[in-house]
Amino acid sequence: MKSHAKVVVIGGGVVGCSVLFHLARHGWTDILLLERDELTSGSTWHAAGGMHTINGDPNVAKLQKYTISLYKEIEELSGQATGVHLTGGVLLAATEARLDWLRGVVAKGRYLGIDLEEISPNEAAELMPLLDPKQFVGAVRNKEDGHLDPSGVTHAYAKAARKLGAEVERFTKVEGIVRRPDGLWRVITNKGDVVAEHVVNAGGLWAREVGRMIGLELPVLAMEHMYLITEDMPEVAAWNQNTGTEIIHAVDFDGELYLRQERGGMLMGTYEKANKPWSEFSTPWNFGHELLEPDIDRIAPSLEVGFRHFPAFQNTGIKQIINGPFTFAPDGNPLVGPVRGLPGFWVACGVMAGFSQGGGVGLALANWMIEGDPGADIWAMDVSRYGDWATMAYTNAKVRENYSRRFSIRFPNEELPAGRPLKTTPVYDLLSAKGAQWGVAYGLEVPLWYAPEGVKDEFSWRRSSDFQHVAKEVKTVRTRVGLSEISSFAKYRVTGEGAAGWLDRLLACKLPKPGRMTLAPMLKEDGRLIGDFSLANLGSPNSNGEDWFLAGSGIAEQYHMRWFEAHLPQDGSVRIEALGAKLTGLSIAGPKARDVLARVTRADVSNAAFPFMATAKMEVGMAPCLVGRVSYTGDLGYEIWVAPEYQRAAYQTLMAAGEEFGIGLFGSRALNALRLEKNYGSWAREYR
Repeated sequence: MKSHAKVVVIGGGVVGCSVLFHLARHGWTDILLLERDELTSGSTWHAAGGMHTINGDPNVAKLQKYTISLYKEIEELSGQATGVHLTGGVLLAATEARLDWLRGVVAKGRYLGIDLEEISPNEAAELMPLLDPKQFVGAVRNKEDGHLDPSGVTHAYAKAARKLGAEVERFTKVEGIVRRPDGLWRVITNKGDVVAEHVVNAGGLWAREVGRMIGLELPVLAMEHMYLITEDMPEVAAWNQNTGTEIIHAVDFDGELYLRQERGGMLMGTYEKANKPWSEFSTPWNFGHELLEPDIDRIAPSLEVGFRHFPAFQNTGIKQIINGPFTFAPDGNPLVGPVRGLPGFWVACGVMAGFSQGGGVGLALANWMIEGDPGADIWAMDVSRYGDWATMAYTNAKVRENYSRRFSIRFPNEELPAGRPLKTTPVYDLLSAKGAQWGVAYGLEVPLWYAPEGVKDEFSWRRSSDFQHVAKEVKTVRTRVGLSEISSFAKYRVTGEGAAGWLDRLLACKLPKPGRMTLAPMLKEDGRLIGDFSLANLGSPNSNGEDWFLAGSGIAEQYHMRWFEAHLPQDGSVRIEALGAKLTGLSIAGPKARDVLARVTRADVSNAAFPFMATAKMEVGMAPCLVGRVSYTGDLGYEIWVAPEYQRAAYQTLMAAGEEFGIGLFGSRALNALRLEKNYGSWAREYR
């Protein structure tokens, strides 16, 4: 085994082998994959091997389409059969709500270039003869669905990578990872040490253990997952003989089932409500090509629906039930990218749909490592979307929720309850008492809208229960004055003698003078937008630009801190801190906002003394605050930043002073409506 490599990839499943192949194809050949056992051990070998292009995030769907298109290339390059069967598939709707969702899928597919077609239940039955069309109200046909041989695909990636110059070491257990003083990584194995510039954690079931070697706790959890394989079925044999084709894939969302042909029978898998984590706290190193004990009682409710929707299953025997662990992140999407604070350490884990996403993950990570950019918007998979708040208990709760809802409808604006509330602000109880309906952003509870007594969030593809109440909040802001809680914004303090010069290079704006603020886009080297901030100069009139305040997207805090820190000067002349829970915020907006603020501060907040984009420290009631004259709603307004111990006092002061002006509370849904009317974009929505 070599003692030095540019890249060490840890993990020989489909994801690790894909990363290795893509790095080699991009020209990095001094690369080494380490696998503690045989390739595919862990989750890859027992996977059902389904592949599909559909994903809730269009950018992930593009990568899935790429993954499926790649299999022919790696088969030809490697000489290894991948066992790809492009059978096509049908997505089935048993309810009108599900059919609405599928129509949205078709619309997304149209602009992504995915060949989707809405068909009737009878037309679906002509394509998939085992289903009972009376059980469904509609369906969508996807010609790009199929299945493959998990082992064949993994070995094809590995063989193709070897042909391009990469190396693979099996039966090589990683026992430790140490960052050296020179910034290189020492990977300690049972066969000796390897020094590398980059380390990729593609550890699959062992991703947590690999992360812990460097003090990193990744939010991933393995879940038991079962599918059954039937005895040979005469219906399958007849279809194969009469058409010369396999039976196509089917996804029965309401039954929480997926189906495909397996030799002369069928494979049926479930995402059951009564799910079960596996090895919650640590994964045993001696686990490899084992299976778990099946528990048919746990999946019985789904099977009952499946046997009703696909009656031929009632007359066949079950040959085998497979139960094996797969690793999930809290939202079901992979964790991919560089880890903040650990230069040269990368992750590619939590990829539960490895044969739909593995190629795309490998491509994105190779681009990122070599070119400095993944080559596409992969925010939905970026490891930086989670922070320290994603604890083991939180991860457990969210993964179980996500698994149980794998085939459930996620309605627009729907908020899921597991793992909440976790982080709250000091006014959480006060806003709850006013009817706040809560969402979450980067682990923090955020007021979405305010419901009258007896009204709650009810979700729909059409107007939901919040519509008229959000409209009332919007009118309050436009005609009088509204107050919103804005602690969910990310807040940063930039200090040091080099701060002004650094910000001037980093941001695409003219730096404001002391006591002023500005809107500050942040661009990559190629001109693409990667951040959108407000920037305030907190220095005194005679200062040299050594004290600055930034506010930006809360969900991108870790993402932006990773970028900031990667671009800091090495001489220590610039310091940046994410303030997080150290600073909370309130905003007042509307034509009466100045009247309210003037009632509660000794500072002169007249238009002449405190114009648009001014910023100053002032007292709001008895609370010391940093106030900026800016509003995300597009109205006259003020953002008021205050230490958490003063937020309740500031809130109560503002609400009391605002009574005579008809002040009302408004949440993020009203804010989104207001900002869009003003043509203000939002990171991760319009800007990404």
